[in-house]
Amino acid sequence: MVDVEKLRRVFVEMHGDVEPRLFRAPGRVNLIGEHTDYNDGFVLPMAIEQSTFVLAAPRADRRVSVRSLNFNKTAEFDLDEAEEGKRGVWLDYVEGVARVLEREGARLTGANLMLQSDVPEGAGLSSSAALEISTGLALTSLSGVEIDPITLALAGQKAEHEYVGTKSGIMDQYTSALARKNHALLIDCRTLEAVHVPLDDSGVVIMICNSNVRHALASSEYNTRRAECERGVELLRRFLPNIKALRDVSVRELEAYEESLPEPIRQRCRHVVTENDRTLEAVEALRQKDFQKMGRLMFESHESLRADYEVSCKELDALVEIAGRIEGVLGARMTGGGFGGCTVNLVARDQVARFREIIAREYRQRTKLNADIYVAKASDGAEEIRI
Repeated sequence: MVDVEKLRRVFVEMHGDVEPRLFRAPGRVNLIGEHTDYNDGFVLPMAIEQSTFVLAAPRADRRVSVRSLNFNKTAEFDLDEAEEGKRGVWLDYVEGVARVLEREGARLTGANLMLQSDVPEGAGLSSSAALEISTGLALTSLSGVEIDPITLALAGQKAEHEYVGTKSGIMDQYTSALARKNHALLIDCRTLEAVHVPLDDSGVVIMICNSNVRHALASSEYNTRRAECERGVELLRRFLPNIKALRDVSVRELEAYEESLPEPIRQRCRHVVTENDRTLEAVEALRQKDFQKMGRLMFESHESLRADYEVSCKELDALVEIAGRIEGVLGARMTGGGFGGCTVNLVARDQVARFREIIAREYRQRTKLNADIYVAKASDGAEEIRI
């Protein structure tokens, strides 16, 4: 939990008697629709209360000085000087967003920024997008640049592609910028259309379990999966010449032609095609408050990610398996890129304490690790907070 008042005092002590402005952008948890975003498909995330907070004040020059309280480090760059390119550190996200915004016509002033985040890093909850969107909003607001949330989200994605080197889809930045309290966000990753889907939490809650493991496979395997999906599209075009991405392939069409695909291409395609179907079904389930169906779709999603897409790991599988045996758990699945990170769980509200107790005990017994377990509330997207 970020203590905003303490953050403000530290800023004033560092920069003198100046009253900063406060901005925040949330992390996100994806309810369903995993590894569909870079296949032009559908995703259904929600923003969470855990956020990156940015205190910001303008400078007379064009330097941007950034103090990260999480890393206990200060770094800076000058918007009037040539960019250094990728450094492989957290500053790349901040400078990347600033450079992209400037390149696309936003004239930014210099700024003193102070950051603190309670989004767990490396947990698949999109700490990087929270950093990109919060700093982008702070820099444009200080500079008097009006920017719509979609443009801000796209700038964050470009920064991640060009300055960090991760070819991510649009889901993380879109959710951080556009989310609405008490709603999930259905995103069409081809058209970038986003629809807010009411999330009635009167009888159920979303719970996140952080496995506290992050396997080194994550980055390299992400790029491999993307290439495998692209190869699947090439092969399927022999039968379906008009398809542009796996988004364009129906379950029935894949069943008709999947025997022509080699493994593991067939498995990868099967996951993406069926996951798109599950995501659209999940939207209807939420609209109808059919949480039994929503939970079933979540369990099916995890099995597909484990068996067909092969991006789970023993720790995530353990969390899902344990959750599936607890009374009142309607659904559970890994969320995020995989190979560690978190699971997302749909739990009856009156079973939260029991869920927390059983998961903590049995996960520790099976893995010798402690899981961080907390309720996730669907929050608003990026905003300025009056202080």
